[in-house]
Amino acid sequence: MSAEDSAVSVDPLLEVRNIRIEFATRHGPLLAIDDVSLSIEAGEIVGVVGESGAGKSLTGSAIIGLLDPPGYLAAGEIVLDGKRIDNLPSKDMRRIRGRHISMIFQDPLTSLDPLYSVGDQLIETIRTHLPLSKQQARAKAIALLDSVGVPAAKERIDHYPHQFSGGMRQRVVIALALCTEPRLIIADEPTTALDVSVQAQIITLLKNLCHERGTAVMLVTHDMGVIAEAADRVVVMYAGRIVEVGPVAEVVHDAQHPYTKGLMGAIPEIGDDVERLAQIDGSMPRLSERTKACAFNPRCPHAMDVCRQSQPPLVNVGERKVACFLFSDEIGEAP
Repeated sequence: MSAEDSAVSVDPLLEVRNIRIEFATRHGPLLAIDDVSLSIEAGEIVGVVGESGAGKSLTGSAIIGLLDPPGYLAAGEIVLDGKRIDNLPSKDMRRIRGRHISMIFQDPLTSLDPLYSVGDQLIETIRTHLPLSKQQARAKAIALLDSVGVPAAKERIDHYPHQFSGGMRQRVVIALALCTEPRLIIADEPTTALDVSVQAQIITLLKNLCHERGTAVMLVTHDMGVIAEAADRVVVMYAGRIVEVGPVAEVVHDAQHPYTKGLMGAIPEIGDDVERLAQIDGSMPRLSERTKACAFNPRCPHAMDVCRQSQPPLVNVGERKVACFLFSDEIGEAP
């Protein structure tokens, strides 16, 4: 590699820069997402994990431009392939959504119209975004169904959603997300409603698609097991903020933030003989209860006075970032 080549930096496919999402109420705005930044490279799977209400799905909705009122993006930028997309007119955003960014939802039945065959839905989506004839679009749809592991795709393309099992419907939804060859897929809990064996198949499918097509995936889930198996990097969220970011192996095996440690401690290991699973006492604060203090401090075994007064910034800890005063030089060292 020449010096000139090594000097060229490759920008991430997706950059989320300091976004802030609020909900308008008659009593004033409620802060839901506070100063969240993340990036995803082409061909990379980034897992976003946290319990319900952490802001994972809301962040994904903001990226694809599907925030429902009264929610709105109050600050920050979303950049796709070097171009800002959060401030685009709705007509221009519709062209990007589906063509360059696709979404896989948790329940495939919400993504598929029961009145139309899966082939009709695939063909319509393909022809909306790509200059193909109906015959060409049908051939592409069959090839896609085959590539995601739907058996007898030539025959099953004319079947209706109710004629597929849950796992097969999810494969159809993935084919629908891929049919316009998007650069980025946001997968929102894509395996939650599936049994373990089907989960493993879907994870393998997503990983293969990333490696073969260079598609970037933002994998939203509350399941650390799915993250450990599928993701390259993991973003841990709590109460609308990022608390830890890093390579998945490091975060899973050596969690730094007390919340991440709690998540990992709640997962039993094979061979463990315990009567009760570990748990994080307490619950996440509601939007109306959030203050300028660290949101995790009421549940944190290491909480200090400073944690009750202000929010910790994300600081570098080796190859990862952690938002915790335990890692601030001014406060002290991690235990």
